[in-house]
This record gives sequence, C-alpha cells and structure tokens, in this order.
Amino acid sequence: MSIDTVKKSANAKIPANPKVGFVSLGCPKAGSDAERILTQLRAEGYEISASYEESDLVVVNTCGFIDSAVAESLDAIGEALNKNGKVIVTGCLGAKEGVVQTAHPSVLAVTGPHALDEVMGHVHDHLPKPHDPYTDLVPPHGVRLTPKHYAYLKISEGCNHRCSFCIIPSMRGDLVSRPIGDVMNEAESLVRSGVSEILVISQDTSAYGVDVKYRTGFWNGRPVRTRMTELASALGELGVWVRMHYVYPYPHVDEIIPLMADGLILPYLDVPFQHASPRILKAMKRPASSENNLARIKGWRDVCPDITIRSTFIVGFPGETDDDFEQLLEFMQEAQLDRVGCFTYSAVDGAAANALADPVPESLKQERLARFMAVQEAISAAKLQAKVGTIQTVLIDEVDGDMAIGRTMADAPEIDGVVHLADGAELQPGDLVDVQITSADGHDLWGGPPDDDF
Repeated sequence: MSIDTVKKSANAKIPANPKVGFVSLGCPKAGSDAERILTQLRAEGYEISASYEESDLVVVNTCGFIDSAVAESLDAIGEALNKNGKVIVTGCLGAKEGVVQTAHPSVLAVTGPHALDEVMGHVHDHLPKPHDPYTDLVPPHGVRLTPKHYAYLKISEGCNHRCSFCIIPSMRGDLVSRPIGDVMNEAESLVRSGVSEILVISQDTSAYGVDVKYRTGFWNGRPVRTRMTELASALGELGVWVRMHYVYPYPHVDEIIPLMADGLILPYLDVPFQHASPRILKAMKRPASSENNLARIKGWRDVCPDITIRSTFIVGFPGETDDDFEQLLEFMQEAQLDRVGCFTYSAVDGAAANALADPVPESLKQERLARFMAVQEAISAAKLQAKVGTIQTVLIDEVDGDMAIGRTMADAPEIDGVVHLADGAELQPGDLVDVQITSADGHDLWGGPPDDDF
C-alpha cells in the first residue's frame, strides 16, 4: 500500500473520525501482522486513509531482513515523515535497536514485529480513539491487504532454528504456535467471506505445535491436535484451495503428502532447501542433507506424482567452493524442482555467518547466480512445456477486457507463474475454471476454454 500526498500541518485539528495511513512492506508474515493492526484500528473506529494528506498519522510496517529491505523501509519512513510528519514504526526493522531512531529521530514511536498492543497504545497516545466505537465497522474476517479471493493464514510466530545466515529469531523470537481453534475459526471466517484459497504461512510451518507439545485444542466442539498434519486435514474440510508454505523437510512432513494425493489440500510444498553441499548446509546450520532431501522428494512424488515443489537457495555463502557449487547444480538436475528462487548471500547485520572465513567475491556470486538460474530455467521450461495440451484448473486473479490472468494449483500468488487466459471476459476473480493450455515459456502458461466448449 503506497501513500503519495503533501505534508499535513502539525497543528491540524483531529477530526471526529481520526484517519490513519498505513504502509506495509515485507513478507506475507509481515502482511499478516499488518492485517491484524488494520483490523484493530477499524474495530476501534479509526478510518484507514489512502493518502498522506488525509491521514492524521501514519503507521509504517517495516522489513529488516536484508540490507535492501532495510534501505526500502528507511526510505518509506522518510517519505511518510516528509509528507505527513507523524509516523509510528513497527515490524522487523524496529527490532534492530536504534536503527530507525538514528536514521529518523523524529518518529513518534518504534516497535518490533507482531506488536499489536504496543502499536495500538502508541496510536492512542498520539491520536485518541473515537468515542464509543462500533465493532460492526469491521467485517468478521477482519481487514485484509490481499485480494478478496485469497488470504494468508499465519499459524505461528517466531522460529526455534538458528540458521547462521538468518536474524529472524532475534527479531521475532522463538516459536509461538497459535491455538488451533483460533486458527481454524479464522480460516472458517475467511471462507465465509468468499476466499477461494488459503495460504498457510509461518516461519516454520512444519514445527507448528512443537512449543506446546502438540497439545489438543478444540474446533467446533471436537478435539484437534496442534500439529501440522491435523491442521492440514482440518483445513482440507473447508472446500477451498489450501497451500502450504515454509515447510522444513522433516520426516513427519511425509504425513501430509497423502492428503495432497486425496485432494484435501493442494499438491504443493514450499520447502526452503537453501543448498545441497553437506559442508555448506552444516555451516548454514540447516537440517537434513542433500541425500536425505533427494530421497524425501522421491518419496513424496511416489505418493503424489502431481506434487509441485518450490524452494529457495543461496549461492555465494561464505566458504562456498567451486566443488560445493557444482554439488548444488548436480542436486538441481537430479531433484528437478518445479519452482525455484535463488539469492546471492547477503551479509545481514547481526547474522552469525558474517564471521565465517573465506567470503565469496561479489563478482563470483553473480556468476554462480547466473549459472544456477540457467540450469533451473531449463528445468522449469521443460516442465511447463509438458503441460501444453493438458486441462488445468485455474483460479482467476484478475480480468482485463477479454483477457484473464489466473494460477494453477502449481502457482502461489506473486512468487510463481501465471496463466494468461483468452476469452475470459465473463470471468471474475476467485472463479475456478478449466483451461486448456496452448503454449508455455520458462515461467508462464497460455490457454483458453477447453476445445469441447467452443
């Protein structure tokens, strides 16, 4: 959400219905935090403004994971200060002590991530809430930043892992799982609001419930364990697409693959493998090994041949040799992953990996990134080409004239590919339609109504 207007006078009178501007940056987990804050603001009677000019103050929800995200967040805070003057900062960058205050000492307040009560307290201090607010100002499913037909469902906060390249635990803390009854009630509310797809997110979805020893909760009066398998099974009863993100390749993940084969949840797993060299995985403090991961991938495909596996990788990690990188390329050729993202190692302030010996020169990082992506692009292109002539179920995201854009079960919003659909003028976002695929490139598909419909 962006805001682009002129600065308000510091002496402007607060209206009867105070207005809050909101800027949200970062990953879907940060977006989920933003939705909770927006929902509480609306519940208390605040209006959400789309411009700096009409806002009585602005909340900026930041990201602070890598240097480019820090720079983007600081720029957003500066823009809000320049064009409004009254700014509250929240999110991951706020957990980095002193960074925001040093760059922008005039901000009203700074909090870390998942800090709803703190943010609302600062809003109340600087913009008193309206008298006698009505909760019916908010729809039952709350205020969302996503389109109406899909939504992110955050099931936990924090992470128990201490990957050497990551600072998320220092910003978001250890794993705290949400009660399964609360998660399922939110999911039901989303479905009632018209959502066609639920995207399950957390820092480590496969660890859901570990912190509470998989305690049994209750949903609609029936007992359900606070555990990923039971959660996926319950979500599969809601009759919408359910997509699992950020799943570590642990043995118990095998339990949800039959749910995919049976059509209860989407045959899609987002698994951040990060590398394949055992030596580099050890330096990263990542679980499992490339051999175990290849065996697990084979096992998943044996149970559910249609499964789509998405992953992310880091090249140029400190100490990565030519041999380590070649092992990664060999893994990619053997694993034949469907969707892949890759980043060069970034020396995030505070990450333990920064102290490791033998940093990789930036030019070599970029060379390895290009080689990696060339290998994966060939794999992706071949996999998409194999879909030409098939009939795919597509969830429509947008319609523009006669053309519609949607996604197959293999595509998560904003990170994977799309389907360009001809003769889509009668469709609406959220529709599920059968599409005959007519062509493909290395990332997207094109298609139209199945031949029998002409």
